[in-house]
Amino acid sequence: MLVRVENVSKQYMVGEQPVTALNRINLNIEEGVFMAIAGPSGSGKSTLLNLIGCIDTPSSGKIHIAGRDVSGRTPDDLARLRGRSIGFIFQTFNLLPVLSAEENVEYPLLQFKELSVADRRDRVRHYLKMVGLADFGRHRPNQLSGGQRQRVAIARALAIRPKIILADEPTANLDHRTGARILRLMRRINRKTGATFVFSTHDKRVIDMADRRVDLEDGEIVRLGVRKAKHEWGFALERAEDDYDDDEETVDAADE
Repeated sequence: MLVRVENVSKQYMVGEQPVTALNRINLNIEEGVFMAIAGPSGSGKSTLLNLIGCIDTPSSGKIHIAGRDVSGRTPDDLARLRGRSIGFIFQTFNLLPVLSAEENVEYPLLQFKELSVADRRDRVRHYLKMVGLADFGRHRPNQLSGGQRQRVAIARALAIRPKIILADEPTANLDHRTGARILRLMRRINRKTGATFVFSTHDKRVIDMADRRVDLEDGEIVRLGVRKAKHEWGFALERAEDDYDDDEETVDAADE
């Protein structure tokens, strides 16, 4: 199992008031999946993604990545793990504006002391070609469209050859057509390379393309789904209607 999340909870303090973002989450992520963590704003999906990505640490419970318990690691240990094992794709792209597309993709590789300059450049060219930007390597981010910048971000995430790629609302800042193209690109890369993708999203297009889904509400998993056919899911877990908030007025307001 690539990722195991065991009984994980996360609390934050807002002033003097504790707020529970996640409550006793248990989740397994297999290698090679294309998974959507879905839910409304405030459901905990970004918090869960940050915990899996070792950007944050759980208040309780354990997280294992590739068989390693990362829960009690120091910030430096987590930074090294992120740098070599976890690729990130953000909705705001997070490209360095003073660097070219090639340099942005190469940047995380600078910590790989075992790679020569030639090795790094070969890898950069390979992944820029994979995302369809072989001819745009010298362009800076302000010379690229939103879709092209997101493609650079995908190439940068892939360049470290990570165990898992985490994408936080990757289509949120793209128009509908460009977002659809970016999703299809990531799905092709997933199928071609076997790279594991995990998204936090409320975009139905991502869910429709996923082969695994995790539905969150109020910091808890309410459904775990495995795709059986194009428009059919099989649910390993589905919380009963009686378990939902029985305040009908509150539910209706949330749905609106």
